Amino acid sequence: MNVFVIGANGQIGHQLVEKLHKEGKHHVTAMVRKEEQLNDFKSKGYNAVLGDLEGSVADLEKAIDGMDVIVFAAGSGGSTGADKTLLIDLDGAAKSIEAAQANGNIKHFVMLSALKAEDRSAWPDSMKPYYVAKHHADRLLEQSGLTYTIVRPGALTDDAGTGKVSTQFEGSGEIPREDVASFLVHVLHNHSNAQNKAIDLIKGDTPIEETL
Repeated sequence: MNVFVIGANGQIGHQLVEKLHKEGKHHVTAMVRKEEQLNDFKSKGYNAVLGDLEGSVADLEKAIDGMDVIVFAAGSGGSTGADKTLLIDLDGAAKSIEAAQANGNIKHFVMLSALKAEDRSAWPDSMKPYYVAKHHADRLLEQSGLTYTIVRPGALTDDAGTGKVSTQFEGSGEIPREDVASFLVHVLHNHSNAQNKAIDLIKGDTPIEETL
């Protein structure tokens, strides 16, 4: 499959591109925002294109031409304000969904969301704009008519991945970014078992390859 990773310069997106490229089972294209990021990806042998989530839907539609799968792993990051969260995490996701709908050939849209994004009562006051963005981006995808998978990881850490996760959880929990990236690869390999599902993800005892 031709896999298009939006937000490829983020920590999870970068690891996802690296893992897919190393495996060689799918053709992966990384979308990045800056010229220096593009050059960095290309210097590593990765296929990469420039794209801007604050640009037009038409430009995104051109970027995803020929793709089979979109993985939306973009985020404004913790150092930005609520304005950028709305522009990237929400409207950027909405534009990507609209571009996929207009394309008409996208077989699977995978959204990287956040644990408890669906439950307003669980949102911490300090991160409400972030959860608002994730909540409505998820709902737009669910209502889009696209075949989708929403992955909702817990609090992200930089710990080394364990290769083991839990997809059954109540409350809150942590997970290494590396394991999230590995799980996204697993979703792509097993997309028929992940179609039209929202999956919670935290660290656990189940080998990733035994989930779904």
